[in-house]
This record gives sequence, structure tokens and C-alpha cells, in this order.
Amino acid sequence: DIYELGLIYDIKIKKGDVEVIMTLTSPFCPVAGSLPKEVAARVAEVDGVKKSNVELVFEPPWSMDLMSDEAKLELNMTDSFSV
Repeated sequence: DIYELGLIYDIKIKKGDVEVIMTLTSPFCPVAGSLPKEVAARVAEVDGVKKSNVELVFEPPWSMDLMSDEAKLELNMTDSFSV
């Protein structure tokens, strides 16, 4: 999911208004036009949310280091496990 991939940089919640600060893997990502709108729509569906907004940023740039260990494991991007 986009959270585990490290695309969500911040979520701000204030009195039912939710702002999501997110990025894409690249400014040229094929879903650049649709993904932020879809995220805003999904957030708006959550009980208690009055208004949702998504801000798309490219600083800092996304890197694979932002991915969770679970996402790296799922994508077979790790050679070792931390215990």
C-alpha cells in the first residue's frame, strides 16, 4: 500500500479536516494525475472526516529507504531479516 511504500510523508488532522502530504516515486509516475484524487476520496470516506485534502510534494524525493521493512519483504527487496 502507499503508506508502506513510504509515499505518505505526513497526515494532519484538525477538527475533522484531514490533510495528507504525499509524494510519488517519480514526478513522471503514470498515476500522478489520479492517485492524489483517489487518496483524498478514500480519506473523505472515513467516519468523522469533514474535509480531505492531498498535497503532492517532491521534496524530499522518494527513495526505497522510505519503504517499510514489510514492503521490502513483500517485494523481495531484502536479503536479511532483523530480529
